[in-house]
Amino acid sequence: MELCVALDLPTKQENLELVEKIKKYDVWLKVGFRSYIRDGADFLKDIKKINPNFKIFLDLKLYDIPNTMADAAESIMGLGVDMFNVHASAGKRAMSGVMDRLKAYEKRPIVLAVTALTSFSEEEFKEVYENGIAQKADQFAKDAYESGLDGVVCSAFESASIKSVTRNEFMTLTPGIRPFGEDAGDQKRVADINYAQNAFVDFIVVGRPIYNSTNPKSIVKRIIEKL
Repeated sequence: MELCVALDLPTKQENLELVEKIKKYDVWLKVGFRSYIRDGADFLKDIKKINPNFKIFLDLKLYDIPNTMADAAESIMGLGVDMFNVHASAGKRAMSGVMDRLKAYEKRPIVLAVTALTSFSEEEFKEVYENGIAQKADQFAKDAYESGLDGVVCSAFESASIKSVTRNEFMTLTPGIRPFGEDAGDQKRVADINYAQNAFVDFIVVGRPIYNSTNPKSIVKRIIEKL
């Protein structure tokens, strides 16, 4: 299991200061909507300047018509990121189109599909998808697997089931991880490291417990030791 640190701070400078503090650790770094829209591709280059061994997960959750998603995926190839994601609810044709477009490249990033956002409660999810989280997450995962993707984004609570309906090597990345039982904040389905390990999670995403700490470096160290 690998650690992915979320760079969700209010400014580029704060994010880079956090990256500087943890630069000795060759972890994954998640760059999401706010950071990428605000700071652009230059932010990705700035991260690599601090430590070229950082791996970058570009968390933009592509969701559009199939051709537009494939075009966007091809543009992402030029950014040098190591992983990105799409929305599974865009459908199998869109996901297959993304993977078909990337076949032309000798080396491509890991591609994941978002199943159910960890901010959803069971009731809220049913209002949108008219089905329970566990059942729909399994279906979305099978769609992504059959479309040639490498894995999915899900909560730790869906990870083991998803692997059972796909295969063990099909990756799961889980946001909403509170490593040592910290407050859930606005997340609904959170888990600690022990639960994630028992659910065969491949990547855990940790944000606030790290960047809200007075000593982010020590929290990262503790997490890595736990892993």
